[in-house]
Amino acid sequence: MSTLKFIAVFCGSSAGVNLAYANKAEELGTYLGANGFHLVYGGGNIGLMGIIANAALKAGGEVTGVLPHFLNKKEVGHVALSKLILVDSMHERKQKIEDLSDAFIAMPGGFGTLEEVSEMLTWGQLGLHQKPIGLYNINGFYNSLLQQMDGMVQEEFLKPQNRAMVLEGTAPEQLVTSLKNYAPVAVLKWLKPDQS
Repeated sequence: MSTLKFIAVFCGSSAGVNLAYANKAEELGTYLGANGFHLVYGGGNIGLMGIIANAALKAGGEVTGVLPHFLNKKEVGHVALSKLILVDSMHERKQKIEDLSDAFIAMPGGFGTLEEVSEMLTWGQLGLHQKPIGLYNINGFYNSLLQQMDGMVQEEFLKPQNRAMVLEGTAPEQLVTSLKNYAPVAVLKWLKPDQS
């Protein structure tokens, strides 16, 4: 069982077509802010990113954003955060978010969100960190991705222990509790001992 303070949330710069996404982003931000968690996120003020940051701030929480300079120049940077860290690249943004955070949550989003959570999973699989990673599975958004992961296990591209790294929840308290209770298992990425 781990101690969590800084929780990173990856999510869309769009709010999506279903109001449930915005409502659940607000619910998660409010929960994190009201319960003493420090939100770390991509630093934007639009879409689900802006919604969760505003909700966490309104609930009295601290929020750190990490934003590349080129996106800040497009005026998508949030100006009312506890702290905004400007970096030079998307990769540096992910590395800084990983460095700052004790756990990761992926909300619905597009390519950027998928890429961010995939990299955190890959780094965890390779033993570069042992931090918990959860999917906030609103409206069944991640059902097909979870099925794909199960297929990877079935076809022996992914170990069951590594598949178990992916936590899932549909409510903030449930998901954060899963993150707190996560016990990392040391497993080599390679499926067969003779592979190098």
